[in-house]
Amino acid sequence: MLLHAPAAIAVCGDLRIESSEGYNAVNCSAATQNILLAAHDMGIGAVWLGIYPRENRIEGLKKVLKLPRHILPISLIALGYPDVRKPPVDRFLKDRVHFNGFQEPL
Repeated sequence: MLLHAPAAIAVCGDLRIESSEGYNAVNCSAATQNILLAAHDMGIGAVWLGIYPRENRIEGLKKVLKLPRHILPISLIALGYPDVRKPPVDRFLKDRVHFNGFQEPL
């Protein structure tokens, strides 16, 4: 989908300003989800393409975008207006919801 998308957003963290190990991935993932929700609200198709933690993808995107060493790419979001609208998929699994503690399914 990225090859046919008219636009993309690279969501990256700055290793120089994040003081807690691993939080770049957490914070950038939250930002990615918010971008996806905003795009959906505007009628724009958006797809989250995972970059982090796959080193080959991290290095590849760093090379393509000429990112400095301290910038860590976390995700890439392809944006565009979809040719086809697919119905939502219900992925809810009741056995993965737990109340007042974790219990193994029977």
